[in-house]
Amino acid sequence: MTRAIPTPAMQTRRLSARMRRYGRRTILALPAAAISLFVSAAPAFADLKLCNRMSYVVEAAIGIDDKSATATRGWFRIDPAACRVVLQGSLTADRILLNARALGVYGASPIPQNGGDTLCIAPENFVIAAARQCRAGQTPAPFTQITPTSTDDGHMVAYLAEDSEYDDEQARLAGIQRLLVIAGYDAAPIDGVDGPKTQAALSAFLKSRGLSPDIVQSPNFFTAMIDAVQTPSSTGLTWCNDTPHKIMAAVATDDGKAITSRGWYRIDPGKCLHPDVTGQPKQVFSFAEAVDSENRTIRIKDRPLNWGGGKELCTRDSKFEFAEQSDCRSRGLTPIGFAPVDMSGGGKTLRFALP
Repeated sequence: MTRAIPTPAMQTRRLSARMRRYGRRTILALPAAAISLFVSAAPAFADLKLCNRMSYVVEAAIGIDDKSATATRGWFRIDPAACRVVLQGSLTADRILLNARALGVYGASPIPQNGGDTLCIAPENFVIAAARQCRAGQTPAPFTQITPTSTDDGHMVAYLAEDSEYDDEQARLAGIQRLLVIAGYDAAPIDGVDGPKTQAALSAFLKSRGLSPDIVQSPNFFTAMIDAVQTPSSTGLTWCNDTPHKIMAAVATDDGKAITSRGWYRIDPGKCLHPDVTGQPKQVFSFAEAVDSENRTIRIKDRPLNWGGGKELCTRDSKFEFAEQSDCRSRGLTPIGFAPVDMSGGGKTLRFALP
């Protein structure tokens, strides 16, 4: 096995003063250098295609800026090493813009991209004709201008990439490694490099799910993996969201030397998620909170809908990981009460439901 290629370092920034916790955490980080931007002399774009060379299954939204009108459309799901046509036919536009986010299954995954334009998006599939003035159910998000290049087959193409600069084969393998780790199998490091450790983890995953090795080459393999990750597991910690609301969760592990808290993980309604708890910690703690489409805490009978306990640990509104739990407030952090989780049976599923 060659050395691990590190995952990209991500930075948080606010999208809007209106947005509270969690709304920024699952949008994929795409700084200008991370999207392949190519200058084209063509005055119009024909069949715009996005290609994903990241280790995440992503959803993309496109913005079209033409004179005084700006529209957005999303979401287009793109698997690692796959491409998707997001605009068909010749299109004359002043600018084309892009926003991308990782699926919720990745939990505390890459966070907001840099972008000079703030346009409106919606949680589910959407078309927004006037995308600079958000209405109810819409939220502002940063979009990055892209200038795709032309290909021999007549398409215009732009690439989504990580700092690791994977090629297609490496991106696909790194994507498989990442989902194996989330599912509780030891396929680390996530580097897009094949080896006995990755193959052993993949074989164990396929066997546990009753899947044939042939499915690995199937176009639907990432869907099969994500479905497996989003179901309860007999090993490790599983969160399941039985509410109609989005839930943001955090986990903490005690290795006997320090308690490390980490968040946030998004759990969509009706889905399950395995936080990436590695090793065999002495104790595990959990906190979760239901939020609305504008990331405000859901309240029932004037009480916040959350699931926690009496163990106060440090958190913050954006993505975090803290191994020091003392003096949270003096450090500008927010103490939140976590609940201990009994993992003595080898696996634990926490189901979050309405009271």
